[in-house]
Amino acid sequence: MTAAEPSPIPWPTIGWVVSWYGSNIGVLLLNKYLLTNYGFKYPIFLTLCHMTACSVLSYVAIALLKVAPMQSLRSKVQLAKIAGLSVVFCFSVVCGNVSLRYLPVSFNQAVGATTPFFTAVLAFLMIKKREEWVTYSTLIPVVAGVIIASGGEPSFQLFGFIMCVTATAARAFKSVLQQILLSSDGEKLNSMNLLLYMAPIAVICLLPATILMEKNVVGITLDLARKDIKLIWYLLFNSSLAYFVNLTNFLVTKHTSALTLQVLGNAKGAVAVVVSIMIFKNPVSFMGMLGYGLTVVGVILYSEAKKRYTVKN
Repeated sequence: MTAAEPSPIPWPTIGWVVSWYGSNIGVLLLNKYLLTNYGFKYPIFLTLCHMTACSVLSYVAIALLKVAPMQSLRSKVQLAKIAGLSVVFCFSVVCGNVSLRYLPVSFNQAVGATTPFFTAVLAFLMIKKREEWVTYSTLIPVVAGVIIASGGEPSFQLFGFIMCVTATAARAFKSVLQQILLSSDGEKLNSMNLLLYMAPIAVICLLPATILMEKNVVGITLDLARKDIKLIWYLLFNSSLAYFVNLTNFLVTKHTSALTLQVLGNAKGAVAVVVSIMIFKNPVSFMGMLGYGLTVVGVILYSEAKKRYTVKN
């Protein structure tokens, strides 16, 4: 008797994984290009464009193309909870885009890889969720790696670093907050429907912030577009990619598993670092790469420890 051979991975699944990698890395690199190399220094307006595209394309995908079943909101309380999540979500995206103005993508990804550390700390503080000591110990290389990378980063900039850490902590906060606010079966939404409701709320939040903090940005953008029409195409393409990051994330999870997505996500960060260095040619140091590598190893160990150890609260 021979052991059953593992079934080959279907080509559509491979296609969605490649699309997920392409859209993730593409939007990150294009954000960096627009905010630094191109000189479009308006991260809040850029985020507003992203959320507007997510609002429109989410509706098209769910209501018209039936990519995912429409889930209706059950109460005003549920809407208020989603609004709270949306505020945290757009704050994290804005901070992340601001950080890209000052930091290279490679260092941005190194700091972003510490999300599990913030998630574990916030989960303990907010919902008293405890992990085994082995799991917590794996967070030591995660943090140590970023400290080493910070010391060895030739393009280190303090304000950009603070914004990047804030964005990473806000992402973790949203994750824990989502567990608290949408914990009941009746309130849980899949990622596509959650985006459908969060994106328009984010637009409402970002609109006054853009008007107050990036004055006359629409007029400036139109003036820049008259000189170089490619800017409009860059913004349209970039905003569409921001939506496809969420769409392909949903589809990869649907065709594989959340665990596979986590493993692919760890590899994606490394790919983004390599590609960004090749494109932008930002200086890197041995200590910077060593620190990032240590952080990635820590994240992988943390993921493995989470799988193997459970704690009775």
